[in-house]
Amino acid sequence: MNTILLVGGELCERTARLLDPARWTCIGLRRRRVVPDRENPISWYQADVRSPQSLALLDDDLFSRITHILYAPSPDSRTALHYAQTYSLGFRRMLSTLPARCVRNLQRCVLVSSSVVWGPSEDWVDESTPVQHTGFRAEALLDAEAALERFLPPGTGIALRLSGLYGPGRLRLLQGLQAGTIQAPAGPGHWANRIHIDDAAGACAHLLTLSDPQPLYIGTDDRPLPTAELYNALTRMMKVALPALRPLAPSGKRLSNARLRASGWRPTWPTALQWYAENVEVAFSGPVSGANDLR
Repeated sequence: MNTILLVGGELCERTARLLDPARWTCIGLRRRRVVPDRENPISWYQADVRSPQSLALLDDDLFSRITHILYAPSPDSRTALHYAQTYSLGFRRMLSTLPARCVRNLQRCVLVSSSVVWGPSEDWVDESTPVQHTGFRAEALLDAEAALERFLPPGTGIALRLSGLYGPGRLRLLQGLQAGTIQAPAGPGHWANRIHIDDAAGACAHLLTLSDPQPLYIGTDDRPLPTAELYNALTRMMKVALPALRPLAPSGKRLSNARLRASGWRPTWPTALQWYAENVEVAFSGPVSGANDLR
C-alpha cells in the first residue's frame, strides 16, 4: 500500500481521484479546515506550510509512512511574499519537517511548478531550454525545484512545469472576453499555452508511478496557440464581439510536451479549443474558481 501526502487544493483532489484506493492511502494538508466528506478520497489535516508551528504538530507516526508526495499549493496572491512563503520557504520547510524515516523511504515527490520560469520565445521551448531568472514568481519556483535535489535522495524528485490551467469553473478569461475587458495582443511573439486541469491531474498521477523518470517535465497540451487566435475563437463560440487588438511586447512562448508524451502520458484534450467548443455554452452554469493564467 502506498501512502501519498498531497499539499494543495483542487489539483490534488483531482489527482487523488485517479489513484486506485486499493493501492493508495491519501492524506492531505490544507491551510483551512476541511469538512469530512465520504466522497473525498483524501483524509485532510489542517496545517500551513508557511507556519513551522503548525507543521510541528503533525503526527510523526502517520507521516513516517508516506511513500509519495504531490506538492501543488496555490499562493494566496501574486506577490513576492506569498510566492516565497509557498515555494522558496514553504516547500523546503515541509520537506525538512518530514520524519527522517519518511525521507529514506520516499519513492517519489512531484513538485508542481510553472512554465513562467521561461521568458517569451518564438522558438519551441522544451526542458533543455535555459530558464530566465526574471520576476519573483520564477525565482520562488526555481528555489523550490532546487530543494528537490538538496533535500531528497537522487531520482526521487520531479518538477512538473505546467502551462495555464483551464476547465470547469475557471471562467475569468471567458467572462473578460464576454464583457469586452480583455484585449488581444497584436503582432508576433504572443502564445497561449494551456492544459485542462484533469489532464494536469493525469500528468501528476502518471509521474507519481513512472519508473525511471526524468527530473523535469513540461505539462501542456499538444497545440500552443497565438493568443489572438485563441481569443478570437472563444468570442466566436460565445457569439460576442471580437476583442480589440493592442500592440504589446512579446509575451509568450511555444511549449513542447514531447518529453511527457514520450513517457506515456496523453492528454484527453489535445487542444483547449476542443474542450471549449464542447463546453462553452454551459460553462457559466457553475461557480467560478481559479485563475485563467496564460503562462
